[in-house]
Amino acid sequence: MNFDEIKQILDLMREHELSEFELERDNIKLRLRKSDAGHSTATPGGRHAPLPASPHPPAGVAAAPAGQGGAPARAPADDAVDLAVVKSPIVGTFYRASEPGTPPFAEVGDAVRKGQVLCIIEAMKLMNEINAECDGDVVTIYVENGQAVQYGERLFAIKPA
Repeated sequence: MNFDEIKQILDLMREHELSEFELERDNIKLRLRKSDAGHSTATPGGRHAPLPASPHPPAGVAAAPAGQGGAPARAPADDAVDLAVVKSPIVGTFYRASEPGTPPFAEVGDAVRKGQVLCIIEAMKLMNEINAECDGDVVTIYVENGQAVQYGERLFAIKPA
């Protein structure tokens, strides 16, 4: 792996607003993580706690039990209201709760604060928390628990407070 390849990865991280990236190739392990200041840093493998390496969702994040796993609740459409739509910053698997049996991070009708965790998206075995972009009330959840999501796909609609 050369400097140009690492630079391309860093550019992709910025473009897709990824907070972490990990790659193993040809006996090289590269882990990049954005710091609080917003700069990406490369670290030799092993400095950060390794994430579970499983083709299935880790025990901490799984499909919701019956009662949570149905179709997401929908709010009636109101064209006169401007809504803040939270979109997926990455491709991955959408999870509403941190682990089975726990309540979802957010439900339709919940009041949320800016920065509050709304869901988790698993991408390349990394768990990425998706936060509310403003204070307000959740009016729509567009995605079902355990569903694959694409970059830019709508996840939540929030009526700003």
